[in-house]
Amino acid sequence: MKDAVSQEARVFDRDGAIKRLVDVALEKLKVFREKYPFAENPDAVELLSPEDIFRKDTGEIGEFFHYIEYYLKPLGHLKTYPKVYLQIREQIGLFKDLLHVVVDKKKSLAEKVDAPWREIKGLGGDSHIAKKIIFCFNYETGSVIPIFSTSHLEHFLNIIQEISWLPIQYDNMSLGEKYEALTEELLKAKESSPITKPWEITYFCRFLYETYTPPKIITASQRKKLQEKALMEQRQQFAKFIELLNELRAKGKITAELRRAYAEQWQNNPETRQTLIDELQRLK
Repeated sequence: MKDAVSQEARVFDRDGAIKRLVDVALEKLKVFREKYPFAENPDAVELLSPEDIFRKDTGEIGEFFHYIEYYLKPLGHLKTYPKVYLQIREQIGLFKDLLHVVVDKKKSLAEKVDAPWREIKGLGGDSHIAKKIIFCFNYETGSVIPIFSTSHLEHFLNIIQEISWLPIQYDNMSLGEKYEALTEELLKAKESSPITKPWEITYFCRFLYETYTPPKIITASQRKKLQEKALMEQRQQFAKFIELLNELRAKGKITAELRRAYAEQWQNNPETRQTLIDELQRLK
């Protein structure tokens, strides 16, 4: 994370007002999870009633979505319309199937986002409602974040990351794969600063929204520039790595076979590159 971002974090929320709002919302999340214990008991999903979704007699949102949209608003804002809840009520069987995917501990975040939400009108597109439901029922895993807009995540990472973060294959990823990659990158950024590392994830995301209000969308040209920058940086890093391998080979520290193996390891395991460099530097 950039030093300037850590400095902004150092002076954020001096009076603790935002922290108190988040803490209250987290207590309400506990109440919500007790009312709807789907993660702890997936069979309880079948007890969800149409009235929990939308009350036709009064035209009001049911309790389930009243929590999601209003009580838990500090954990991520949603802009929705009553017609969406009516659609969910009318396809409650499919919605329950989707909830089973949400609480399935064997499913990845990408798989949960890529479940067929779009089959219920209003839950497709960038799947903001789906992502908040996923967040609420997977909060304790520490692998989800209360940012539901893909473009907002791109914006924040573009500001806070020290190095290029956009995967080369990004445009070929599914919505869920993008969201999982961006989520992992944001969590790593949070953990990289001693200021933000101990923060609860919702509080960190509120800091981002309060400090770096996102534009409506990252344009295609901006995304292309980010990808070009990432590709250039990756090529430069690989060239330096090859220089290191050549130097070690010339000094007789590694064999030609090992040189090829290390080059292949670099290409196939991006997450271990720095560890590999540190290991080889010690051989010099």
